[in-house]
Amino acid sequence: MRETSREIPSNDFEDASIFEGFDIELHKKDVQRIDRLVDDYEKIILSRLEEEYSSKTTYPDRLADRIAQFGGSWKFIFCFGAFLIVWTIWNALVLTKAFHFDEPPFILLNLCLSFIAAFQAPVIMMSQNRQTARDKHESVIDFAINYKAELEIDDIQSHLHRIEAEEKKNLQQVKFEFLQIRLLLESLESKLENYIK
Repeated sequence: MRETSREIPSNDFEDASIFEGFDIELHKKDVQRIDRLVDDYEKIILSRLEEEYSSKTTYPDRLADRIAQFGGSWKFIFCFGAFLIVWTIWNALVLTKAFHFDEPPFILLNLCLSFIAAFQAPVIMMSQNRQTARDKHESVIDFAINYKAELEIDDIQSHLHRIEAEEKKNLQQVKFEFLQIRLLLESLESKLENYIK
């Protein structure tokens, strides 16, 4: 007789968890293995995206990305804040009057700030445009993976429905055979009773 279900020892039952939506029992080892495979697959995809990014971008593009990364960090804010404080104090103190190069109202500082803003804004925008294109590429890959996974899930569900239908058919057939055996036994029993009388 074919075994339809696998029995789990009682000590392993605590380690087993139900795979959501499919009522499939998985052990912690299986779940960890699946998680490890997913992580490995994700690392492979990310490494390929990094390889593609580094092969398709030019040196000025990577430089713009680094400038934008530094310009949008707390390190830049602290360094630039310290630079402004030193500039202002140096040019405002009476003790350093002989060395002042930008007297208040700090016209040279305003000019430097305008130049920094004028050059930093397009560099950041270039980096953002490249990041947007990269995000779009990653979203297309995510969509393709999700679509493939959905097809696989649909395929698995159709197999499960087919197996369930076959099991119902087999169960009905077994019930019918048991009914036939019961009827046969009843007829044999009645014949034996008639024979004994």
